[in-house]
Parts: sequence; C-alpha cells; structure tokens
Amino acid sequence: MLLRPPPLLFAALTFSSLAHAEDLQLAPVEVTSSEASAGEVAQAQLKSVPGGTNYIDMGSVQQGRVSTNEDVFKYQAGVYAKAANNEGVKLSIRGSGLNRSPGSHASGLYEMFDGLPLTGPGGTPYELKDPLWQSRVEVLRGANGFDQGALALGGAVNYVTHTGYDAPTLQVRYEAGSKGYAQREISSGQVLGDADYYISLTDSESDGYQRQSAATGKGVAANFGYRFNPDLETRFYLRYRETTNDTPGKLTRAQISHDPRAANSLNAARDSQRLQPGSTWIANKTTLRLDDSSRLEVGLAYHDYPMDLREGTNRLKVAYTDISSTLKYIRQDTLFGHDSQTTIGLRTTQAMPNNGASEYVRTPAGNTVSYAPGTKTRDYSYLGSDTVLHIGNDLELVPDLWLTTGLAAIYTRRETEVSYPDGQAPLSQHDWDYAPRVGLRYDVTPQLQVYGNLSRSVEPPHAWSMIWGSNKYFTSGPARGLAREGVSLKNQTATTLEIGGRGEQWFGQWDLALYRSEVRHELLSVETQAQTATSNAIVAEANASPTVHQGVELSLLSPLWDGGGNGQLALRQAYTFSDFHYRDDDRFGDNTLPGIPKHYYQAQLRYSHPTGFYTSFNTEYSSKVAVDYANSYYAASYSIFGATLGYDAPGQDWQAWVDLRNLANRRYANTVTPGYDDKGLDVARSTPADGRGIYTGVSWSWR
Repeated sequence: MLLRPPPLLFAALTFSSLAHAEDLQLAPVEVTSSEASAGEVAQAQLKSVPGGTNYIDMGSVQQGRVSTNEDVFKYQAGVYAKAANNEGVKLSIRGSGLNRSPGSHASGLYEMFDGLPLTGPGGTPYELKDPLWQSRVEVLRGANGFDQGALALGGAVNYVTHTGYDAPTLQVRYEAGSKGYAQREISSGQVLGDADYYISLTDSESDGYQRQSAATGKGVAANFGYRFNPDLETRFYLRYRETTNDTPGKLTRAQISHDPRAANSLNAARDSQRLQPGSTWIANKTTLRLDDSSRLEVGLAYHDYPMDLREGTNRLKVAYTDISSTLKYIRQDTLFGHDSQTTIGLRTTQAMPNNGASEYVRTPAGNTVSYAPGTKTRDYSYLGSDTVLHIGNDLELVPDLWLTTGLAAIYTRRETEVSYPDGQAPLSQHDWDYAPRVGLRYDVTPQLQVYGNLSRSVEPPHAWSMIWGSNKYFTSGPARGLAREGVSLKNQTATTLEIGGRGEQWFGQWDLALYRSEVRHELLSVETQAQTATSNAIVAEANASPTVHQGVELSLLSPLWDGGGNGQLALRQAYTFSDFHYRDDDRFGDNTLPGIPKHYYQAQLRYSHPTGFYTSFNTEYSSKVAVDYANSYYAASYSIFGATLGYDAPGQDWQAWVDLRNLANRRYANTVTPGYDDKGLDVARSTPADGRGIYTGVSWSWR
C-alpha cells in the first residue's frame, strides 16, 4: 500500500535552542558539587552526548502564555510541535509519527516523566503533560536517547517536574485571553530537613478558535522526596488530570482561507467530543549510591488513562493501564587507564489485561440505522509489552576524544482480539530485535565540540493500529462494516548516520546536526475514506516500502548588543530542514511523505533590561505541506508574527506579561492528517491555527 524512496546520503544540522550563553561548557563536564542544581547537571549530561539534544528551561518559557506543548517546544531545532483545537499536540522529531492526527496517542517517541516511562504499548497520551508542572524538558533526538532505553526513530523526551528544591514556597499564576481562554495554578514546594515536597493544582478553560472546540481541564501533580542518608534517597510522584474537548474536525484549504472558525459540518451535527475522564500516573524512583564511583536507580510506575470518544456515529470507551519498571546501574572508573562510564539498564512496560475498547451505537446512521443508541457493536483488546535491556559505555580514548558504544536487546509483544459480537481469531506477535550504537565526540576547544554517531532504531506497532489497519469486516448486525480481526504489522527499523557540532563563537552560541535514516517497514497511517453522514472515517496503518528520513537541525543564539545598565539585545533562531520521502515505491516513486513541512523556521528578537522589563518580537515560517501520499495537493506555506511585553522582578517574586499572537491574523493550517490519493482535490484534512490573539498573565511567588 504505502511504499518507498531512494538513498540520498545527507545528514542533519542541529542548533539546540540554548537559553544563556554562560551555560555552554563543551569539555566533558562532571558536576560533582553538592551545590550544583539539577538543571546544571542535566545540561552537562546533554552536552556530553555525541548527537543532537535540546534543553528547555521552563522558567523562560513561562514568560508568556503556556497553554500546550506547542508553547513549550518553540525555538527548538529538530522538534516540530503543533496543537489542534485543544491541547493534543502533533509532536514529531526526525519524522516520528509525522502522519498521525494530533489527538489521542502519539507515536515514534519514548516520553518520560522524571526519567520514568510515560509511553506504553499504546503510545503516549497527552492529558498529563501540563506545562506548568514542568521545571525543565530534556530532548534527546534520534538514537541519542539510548541510555534511557529509548529506541524509537524520534528519540526521547523527558518532562521533569518541579521539586521542593526549585519551587517557591507558594506560587499563584493566572492567564487569560482571547476566545475565552483562562488558566489558573496554585503551587507550593519546600525543603523540610531531609524531606521535600511539591504540589500544584491547575485548571483551564477555553471557548476555542473554531466553533465546536471548547475545552476544560483540571488536575494535580505532586511529589515527595526523602534522603535517608548521603547514599540513599527516594521520591514518590503523583499526576492526575481530567479533560474535556469538543472536536470540531478538519477543514479544507478553502475553508481555512475563507471561514477558519467553522467546524466540520458532521462534527458539529454529531456534537463530537473527546473526554479523558481521569488519568492517573503514580511512580517511585529510588537511588542508591553503592560507592564513590557507582550508583543504582530503581523505578516503578503505574499509569491508568481511560478515554471516552464521542466523535463519530459510534461511541468508543477505551481502557488503558500500564505497569512499568526500570533498573539502571551507572559506574565511573578507568578502563586500560582511560576514563570510562558504563550504563546498564533494563526497562519494561506491561499493558494490563483490562486494556481494550467497547463500542456502542451513538447516532444511528447507515449500517446502524435500525439499532438504538447504546447498542453494543464490538469489544476488543489492546495488549502488549515492551522490554529493553541496554548497555552503553563512554570511553576517553585520548584527552578530549570520547568513544560512545552501546547495544540493546528488545523484546516486544502485541496482542489483539475482537471478542464481541463473536470471538474472532486472536492475533499475537512476539519479536526479538537489537539496536547497536557507536559514536565519537571530540572537544576541539572548550568552545567547540564535533561529533558523529551511527545507530539502529526499532519501533513496534501499537496494538490498536493492528485493529484499525484491518481489512476484514463484519458483514451483518450492529458491527457491520467494522473490523472483525487484527492485521499483522512488522516492527519499524532504521539505520541512522548523524554528524554535527556545538559551540560558542563570535556570532553566538550554536548547535548543528545533520542526519540520514534509512527506514524499513515504516509504520504509516492514512485516512483511506473520509467520514460521511452515514459512516465514520476509515484510517488504516501499514508497513511502507523503504523510506528515507534526512535533514538539518540548526539553532543559534546571538548577542547583538550589550548596553550594560541599558539592557541587552539578543536574537534566537531555530531552523529545521526535513526531507522525508519514499525510495522507489511502486505506487508513489520518490514522493515526499505528507504531514510535515520541509522548511520550518522560528526566530525571536528580545530586549531585556536589568530592572526586569523585557520585550520581544517573534516570527515563524513554514513551507507548504503535502496532504496526501500522491503529493497531489498541499496546505499553503505561511509566515506569522507576534510580540511579547513583560516584567520579571529581579527578586523572582512576581511576573506579568502580555503576549500577542498572529498579529496579521494569518489564516493557515496548523496540522495536516494525510490521505492516500486526493487526486488534486481540496479534501478536509487540516486543522486551522488560531487567529489573532491577545493573552495576558500574572504570577506571584513567595520564596
């Protein structure tokens, strides 16, 4: 079905968006001071990776509106994050999950909370990733998340929660703005002897830009840590959140140009909604220092994330529960007289037996016209597990030249079965695979580092995609036209070459990476039939013929003027070039894979005054985006502009800001969910970006 492209030996450039020039230390940094903050340790670790990484300080992100992860990942080279109608964000790194819809569960990335698994066999849900709970976000692009057990094409993202060590004793924050937007938070964190705690309560609401796109959310995040002695500490985590989102559906390019606030007529008629009635994540991480050169980290996480989807002719009630455990041993010593660090890790995530879905008639139409609302159509299961055993080593061959090696063994299991109306043939897949990695990092000077790595990634399908990709349907009864058994899918694999560097020169702080991935059996989803008045959309998933993902990731932070007591002027830029295409596919030749722009650029010009006042002007450019695999139609390119004016008190006790978005009120598609072959027609496949918006916020902290 979806099949191939030709090998272009390219590579990817990565300018990680770095917040402060003084943070850049390129020599191998070991932070041993007890006074070093957790953020400094994390930055040092990211800079020791021979590949593309991003460090996001949420303190700087929160100097403006922070509504979704699209706000979090602004100005981050190599990261494409776009929201649609609600907080569901299409997050793609190096083409991971490039053709997914922004709602539901994301694919192609291994995501974590505080170093513990969030991603399960069903993918990554979005409702627990409230940006206000984060202290920082760490991104390890591609194979650079190896030591976290991340083996997916896109790499790893780690959302790190505030603790009592970096949170104010009391903080209150309020945001408000266009289209009924409001967000509130109250939080507290303290260190109490050997213990510390952090707790945050948030709630939000919005009328939405499109009609039929109102949303609400409320939740709590908390953690409690205790240090028994200098060698043993533990921390417990809790996240709980509920969300409701009306779903306005997708629009055509013409609709976005002329009436972008419209809802898809079928979604409006059906009062389509996506409810997350209550998601819970409970975890513990315990660290034991064995001696001066080694430590052991043990983690356990419980994740329950049900969904109630009332979007089409049927209602889908989905149950997901995962149990994850991690074990990591880290040792620093010498090997043949050379400095060495070894990491051995094991992580496993197991879907619980209750995982699955029940489907009911919601709005009688088509095949279900004779069945009353509430009539059950299907029951089916989504089961599986992921287990990764990995060992990695960093060895200093000669001064300032480091060799990174690693090997992972992966066991994946996926099972699905339609158990109602008739017990159908269950589908079970069990696969062993492997992922090696080798890299070099050379610190030419303290201000210049170059690197290269070669790796293999492995990504299993989701169990739910094995049902939705099936072409075997019921032919009678309430389930007529619905899949009756799963379809077998292969693991997606890729071999990736990456080269790049980072440093600080006269023109500023820069980070550059080039990569090329030869992908086999890429897991691609496609809408093969649009929804109609009598049927739901049909979205299938299949393994593609060989594809290529290659690109350039580039970021630059340039100090333009330093006026001392009169303030500073700096320019931040992030550019991502993404060339994802088939390699000699029988049907599509070398066509571009749809869903992501080839060129994506963001920039911010910021003036900061020592008294705490700041103002910035920002811009974003995206090239056109293919909306089908045949490349017969494109979403338009766009450029937008915005500005921010704010005050951040030097004592960090209060902050206020005004954030102006899309000043020219440009109408454009923010996300694209691809079709197969639209034959040049303008089909409803895009969600519109918000129009012009004005947002303001204030926060007060007692420290």
